Amino acid sequence: MERLVLEGLVTTIGADGQVNVAPMGPLVDRQFRSVVLRPFQTSRTFENLRRGSPVIVHVTDNVELLAAAAIGAATDAFIGPTTLCPLTGGVILQNACRWYALQVTEFDAAAERATIACDVVAAGRNRDFFGLNRSLHAVVEAAILATRVDFLPISEIEADLQRLQPLVQKTGGAAEQRAFQQICDFVAAAQTKPGD
Repeated sequence: MERLVLEGLVTTIGADGQVNVAPMGPLVDRQFRSVVLRPFQTSRTFENLRRGSPVIVHVTDNVELLAAAAIGAATDAFIGPTTLCPLTGGVILQNACRWYALQVTEFDAAAERATIACDVVAAGRNRDFFGLNRSLHAVVEAAILATRVDFLPISEIEADLQRLQPLVQKTGGAAEQRAFQQICDFVAAAQTKPGD
């Protein structure tokens, strides 16, 4: 079965009841029947899933939420309204386009990045996906770069951000520009951390 990496958002619930929103690129089949999550074992998502938290994968074009989740700033204001999946109790982001509630079928923590196979047990649609746009994709790429500040050279990340910036300026709107700037500020702050 062919699987693709689909960049999106994953919600889980912590032991304290707090909703965790994390950007993730799970492997999905084109029919969305099954999903393979690959969280790092150091992540909150992994910890929540290890404890048995319900999990929902979201497809979204909300780049401000993607950017905020990537840099750990996904506050309630960014998350917006949520509901619970009646079947699993997972948290559904109403600002996402589509959602998929998952049931874990295999949990392999043998590697640094766990492999968690899941079946889709419920799905829903909140709104239409905006469509393909170069600035949306540029912000997604920038958000992925932001998640790598701890193990990639900052100079390399900044060079990639400079390459992406014209796409955001030429084809994006205010939301894309705000999201991109938030990521650039985060990367700049990471460069000036004490001890770096």
